[in-house]
Amino acid sequence: MARFFHLILLLLLLPLSAVSGQNTATPQPVQSEPAGSATQSLPVLGATDREITLDVQVTDKSGKAIRGLQEQDFTLLDDKQPKKIVSFRAVDVEAAATSDPPGEIVLVVDAINASIRALAFERDAVKKFLLQDGGKLSQPVSLVIFSEAGTNFSNSSRDGHALAEALDKYAIGLRSPTRYQDGFYGATDRIDISLKALASVVAQEKTQPGRKLVIWIGPGWPMLWDTHLLTPKDTQQVFNSIVSASTELRRDRITLYSVDQLFPWSAGGTRISYYENFLKGVTSPSRALPGDMGVQVLSTQSGGRVLNASNDLTTAIANCKADADAYYVLSFDSLPADQADEYHALQVTVDKPGVTARTRTGYYDQR
Repeated sequence: MARFFHLILLLLLLPLSAVSGQNTATPQPVQSEPAGSATQSLPVLGATDREITLDVQVTDKSGKAIRGLQEQDFTLLDDKQPKKIVSFRAVDVEAAATSDPPGEIVLVVDAINASIRALAFERDAVKKFLLQDGGKLSQPVSLVIFSEAGTNFSNSSRDGHALAEALDKYAIGLRSPTRYQDGFYGATDRIDISLKALASVVAQEKTQPGRKLVIWIGPGWPMLWDTHLLTPKDTQQVFNSIVSASTELRRDRITLYSVDQLFPWSAGGTRISYYENFLKGVTSPSRALPGDMGVQVLSTQSGGRVLNASNDLTTAIANCKADADAYYVLSFDSLPADQADEYHALQVTVDKPGVTARTRTGYYDQR
């Protein structure tokens, strides 16, 4: 058991920027790195300037985007204290012009954590999404296939037919049976490979301008709760990884989404909502848990969504993609923190009835 937790710590020490991805010249996937390959650990990154930029989705009760809002409609709270908005702009794909480049959509097909049976449905749902509207995509889309053969990237494209063809040609191949057994060591292996794949995706997308929506398709990797074997040094290292992930996703303007289909043979209930145990911001190493690095947790905290209770995966992907159609970009200046890696809870509200604003749930400030 002790070995199990120390294996978890080795992977949690990895900042998301530590793995590099590669683009290809065409939408054909090309292997960037073998699954489970070793990667050098880098120091935790902290914020270097005081300006915090937030991408904010504003929707009505039906989930439809609210357009045409002005800066005065917004209130921004940092640890429940109002902050002055220092910059504001609306992004709308229907507008004649915008200062922001079109938001990129990144579809990650997780062939590690999904069963073979579920994976077949997921690939079909992704293909249907790509071929909607005659295969003409309103935003550039890139495809990432994450399997035991490696983490494979396509070049971003608005041609859904080309991306669907690339998806059809990609063979998942054989899978190691020990990775999919219940128990600690199979879970450890999948977590290790999954976080390295996420690191590779983040490293790839940080080189792209503007906002990026990364839609992780599949159940995600296991989330672990028990820390009774961890030393104070261990929990400090887990906390460092949480800070690093939060900071890199924020700085690179990456919003993460977790999408999974609820199959008739799937276990519902607790499996669907288990991630909610980890959503509260981690304020100190003593409160850090390995489960705080789950994809559903990171998605919610980045301002994205978790859609795992529907049997229509194609529609769920489209609902996530819709966040790139219309949103608002706000920024404010944070004050120097009293201590390193000081957690601040964030909230954005809109002074309109029946309207909901969604953005990052917090950030880590520096001295």
